[in-house]
Amino acid sequence: MRSLERHRDVGAYALGVLDEADAFRFEDHLMECPKCAAHVTEFGAATRQLMLYRRATPRFVPPLAQPGPRLLDRLLAEIARRDRTRRRRFLYGLAASVVLAAAGPGVMAFTGHGTPAAAHVTAATDPHTGVWARVTSENEDYGSRLRLEIKDASGPHSCRLVVIGHDGTEQLAGNWMVAPHDPTMTTTLVDTTLHPTDIDHYEIRTTDGHHLVTLDAP
Repeated sequence: MRSLERHRDVGAYALGVLDEADAFRFEDHLMECPKCAAHVTEFGAATRQLMLYRRATPRFVPPLAQPGPRLLDRLLAEIARRDRTRRRRFLYGLAASVVLAAAGPGVMAFTGHGTPAAAHVTAATDPHTGVWARVTSENEDYGSRLRLEIKDASGPHSCRLVVIGHDGTEQLAGNWMVAPHDPTMTTTLVDTTLHPTDIDHYEIRTTDGHHLVTLDAP
């Protein structure tokens, strides 16, 4: 396949619709193309929306069914609601920072790093691979917002975060590239339709199935 066609596969790969052989070849291309690696991350929002649609759509709905006339109104209302929520969180955070600044450095040290009280945090280091990772999950209406922090000097390779539920179900939450022998920490935000209380553990694997580290859900 020509290089230009490889670039065009980035959307299909991010959405998980490439067959296994094409996905394997595209991952080889990702190792040498930082532009495509960045585009894979940018498709995260579209992937989340499709995941939400799949979860909300009853199984008996035909795949080619047309949306109802009120679908756009509901989507716009949901976007407006989320914007209001983000603004409130920003104002609360701003007010808290003003109080902390006025109270002095003693209070700042007491409050720690500002992790929300509702967040669930887990971290682990694999003794065999040396990979360290930390996952912070926050409950959302659709499932969980996940913040992944990882130090992996075992590259180069393509990795994925897999979320495993108590019932054994697995969900692919995100993909990223690891540069050769890179000791720096990588941070990424991903989503899953599983709520924090439904998650049993997380696994980080290479795309060819090699296990890197397991993190038990708190």
